Amino acid sequence: KDISEKINLLPLKYFDTTSKGEVLSRVTNDVDTLSQTLNQSLTQIITSVTTIIGVLIMMLTISWRMTLASLITIPISLILIISIVKRSQRFFKEQQDYLGNVNGHVEEMYGGHLVMKAFNGESKSIDEFNKRNNKLYGAAWKSQFLTSIMMPLMNFVGNIGYVVVSILGGYLAAKRTIEVGDIQAFIQYVRQFTQPISQVANISNILQQTAASAERVFEFLEEDEEIKETSNPVKVKEIKGRVTFDHVNFGYNEDETIINDFSADIKAGQKVALVGPTGAGKTTMVKLLMRFYDINDGEILIDGYDIKDFTRSDLRRKFGMVLQDTWLYNGSIMENIRYGRLSATDEEVIAAAKAAHVDSFVHHLPNGYDMILNEEASNVSSGQKQLITIARAILKDPRILILDEATSSVDTRTEIQIQRAMDNLMKNRTSFIIAHRLSTIRDADLILVMNHGDIVEQGSHDELLEKEGFYAELYNSQFKKDQAS
Repeated sequence: KDISEKINLLPLKYFDTTSKGEVLSRVTNDVDTLSQTLNQSLTQIITSVTTIIGVLIMMLTISWRMTLASLITIPISLILIISIVKRSQRFFKEQQDYLGNVNGHVEEMYGGHLVMKAFNGESKSIDEFNKRNNKLYGAAWKSQFLTSIMMPLMNFVGNIGYVVVSILGGYLAAKRTIEVGDIQAFIQYVRQFTQPISQVANISNILQQTAASAERVFEFLEEDEEIKETSNPVKVKEIKGRVTFDHVNFGYNEDETIINDFSADIKAGQKVALVGPTGAGKTTMVKLLMRFYDINDGEILIDGYDIKDFTRSDLRRKFGMVLQDTWLYNGSIMENIRYGRLSATDEEVIAAAKAAHVDSFVHHLPNGYDMILNEEASNVSSGQKQLITIARAILKDPRILILDEATSSVDTRTEIQIQRAMDNLMKNRTSFIIAHRLSTIRDADLILVMNHGDIVEQGSHDELLEKEGFYAELYNSQFKKDQAS
């Protein structure tokens, strides 16, 4: 429960730098190890400790001298246990870490199974798995070997205790201060006394693995969270959609700024295009707008309010997103569209589907809107996936739209249909379009040209062509390429 809540509080930066398999390993393997220990080993420990206390009392009632003699073995046992634990704990921690690495690799390979097969990457994948698995094996056998010698060592030390008790008991019996029957009873108690100690030593490997898992779980729970929400958030029912960037500076790392002193004022209802080569920072601007990352300096304002004055959920409620990478979950098409606005009726969902041209193909699918999309949504085409996500954005009916080349996965005929639907959707809404094909954004009110994270030019299509700068160079090279093809 704590991990589930924590995941929603972690910044996007954590997931950008940590593999999904590693996160899943902490949520599943490490928590499962803790659970098993609490369910099984803990009861055994409680039983052992109770037995030790009860037997110790009975031993004292027979002879305090022989009890002290038998307790000499405990410091020896503790020294041995501590020395072994110190050496083995490191290997248990490595074992859990390497298990996370193996899980991460397996998750990546199954997630990208089609790509791996297409590029004949099977042997490379197997080699990488074997490399990681051998590291896991190396740490596992060392940790298990060190802890497995505890039981025989405890038995050896326990036998020393029998010898001491027998010698002292014989001496006391010779002096007639104790009966032979008491010695016999005492030896039985010594056996019962050392047995639970040996049991605790025997399950120490499980306890050490649990300690390693607990360390990884608590490391995760102690990760830096997103900057706390404002204590007095702005409550605005309806926004117009004016967006202002005021001397914005940002870098993914504190010592490396990639957006320097950027300012722009986008009026409500304007269509803004973000263009530039791959890696220029177009998606970064979107992440800043939706506060997936917080800026280092300056302000981003919506209708004059700093985005930090909104709660994150309120802020993101004002945006609609259609990304190049579609995300659909295991559920019906109707449910996937309704994800845009959970309170929407079936009629509203179907109206959004018609506007996004989903309705034109959905009736040809088995069960229509009730067809269940599988885990990878591989039972619909890439273009159909994109149309479903566009319908989801239309249903949300936001004031500000973010479109990341939303028509990149559809054919020419469908693209024209989508473009018309998008034009209707963008009316009277502020729209940010991440454009790869410059021909699609000629009518944008403002074009922000990005290169290496900075806004190098801004203006309308005609203004930027007149400047004969970086945008004109990009546009002409793409125009020539389109003509050639």
